[in-house]
Amino acid sequence: MTETDAPRAPRVLGATVDDETRCVHYRTEVDIVAIRFACCGEYYPCHACHEEAADHPAEQWPLAERGREAVLCGVCRTELTIEAYLLADACPACASRFNERCRLHTHLYFETR
Repeated sequence: MTETDAPRAPRVLGATVDDETRCVHYRTEVDIVAIRFACCGEYYPCHACHEEAADHPAEQWPLAERGREAVLCGVCRTELTIEAYLLADACPACASRFNERCRLHTHLYFETR
């Protein structure tokens, strides 16, 4: 496989500050995920980035969509299903730790039970 044949990592929109999807709002060592928003299908580092950059309100992923790939590890660029992300403390592909405090914002991205 040549470089041109290799799959491209999804683009991440918003106010990113580095190549691991940290943004101006959340930029600690463990702030390394981007979320694909249900409303537009685009990845943003956080809810505030979407609010600032998108021309529409955010929508949550419905419970029935937990099997969709909608979370991007900023370190290895692995796309995780919503369910896998919500169960993980670290990326299952590269073991990079995720910010467990993102769980405080789960309701902004995903419908909760």
